[in-house]
Amino acid sequence: MINGKKAVNRSLRWGMIGGGGTSQIGYIHRSAAQRDGNFALLAGAFDIDAARGREFGQALGVAPERCYPDYASLFAEEAGREDGIEAVSIATPNNTHFAICRAALNAGLHVVCEKPLCFTVEEADELEQLSREKQKIVGVTYGYAGHQLVHQAREMIAEGILGEIRIVNMQFAHGFHNEAVELQSESTRWRVDPRFVGPSYVLGDLATHPLFIAETMLPKLKVTRLLCSRQSFVASRAPLEDNAFVMMEYDNGAVGTLWASAVNAGSMHGQKIRVVGSKASLEWWDEQPNQLRYEVQGEPVRILERGMGYLSPRALEEDRIGGGHTEGLFEAWSNLYRRFALAMDATDRRDTAFLEDFWYPDVHAGLAGVRWVAQCVKSADAGAVWVEG
Repeated sequence: MINGKKAVNRSLRWGMIGGGGTSQIGYIHRSAAQRDGNFALLAGAFDIDAARGREFGQALGVAPERCYPDYASLFAEEAGREDGIEAVSIATPNNTHFAICRAALNAGLHVVCEKPLCFTVEEADELEQLSREKQKIVGVTYGYAGHQLVHQAREMIAEGILGEIRIVNMQFAHGFHNEAVELQSESTRWRVDPRFVGPSYVLGDLATHPLFIAETMLPKLKVTRLLCSRQSFVASRAPLEDNAFVMMEYDNGAVGTLWASAVNAGSMHGQKIRVVGSKASLEWWDEQPNQLRYEVQGEPVRILERGMGYLSPRALEEDRIGGGHTEGLFEAWSNLYRRFALAMDATDRRDTAFLEDFWYPDVHAGLAGVRWVAQCVKSADAGAVWVEG
């Protein structure tokens, strides 16, 4: 059980790029990183508007001289300080991720980056190689993958309780963009602009989340080929899709489906995953994150509750407040940042043995997401044809 004790023997000196006052995601980065004291926010370039960013950083308690106008200034100035940052989180629009991540690695920093890491497989390959060369980690914030019941499912599947895996059904389908809300919302506008998000909207922004949860639960399954159909129901978003269906085939003979949508009118969030085996099935829904449905053919449904002693030790490692109370996105993110801190510390100590069997959403996960989106776009744009996974 996590009790607030630092995962490493000190607080890692940490900075942020983006995540300012108008950011949808900046606060959860700061809350997750600092919850257990594993990171201390010392510097940042919080906003494209330098004055606004400096004002916001100071309101967070960052020294005025360490609130920088841009990421290049931050990296250069911090490198010259004895107490300069060791790690940085990138919470900026998608089209900036690759350049900032590459610059951070070249500056000798560990990186936590919003997804997608970049727009092309070639860029993702470069970041993966650079991460290896610089011996720094790149963590990717697939937030709900840090939830303990996702890891309970992983353990149950690994033990063979479900039998042979046959079907993986994934979705992330909310309804908040069923109309052209981007006309009034600045924080949504860039998400549907190809200049900022690249070749896709919901495939990259939504679909990669349940895809990575499935990869976390089923690390041995590999997609061999896929077929994607995508639509722009709000016509002004074309060529970007606001709805997509993907069919997948896995190397063990299993099949998968994924529905990603921002126009599922009436749905609050709609992120679910169901894994069907030859003996039993598991289902997890992020709107009811405390419960994991375990369904054995011919037996009553079992609801496994978060934080209970019957869960696996691996799942209970991620518990924060015991059974009965609710945990959700903030706790899952905090669990990820705790793991990022452990991975950074082990990497700096060159503890390869620790890292061999240590799970976190790493640069390989980021690369896999970029490659999957690229193949989905390729399939859809060719008329919904099968392509390699």
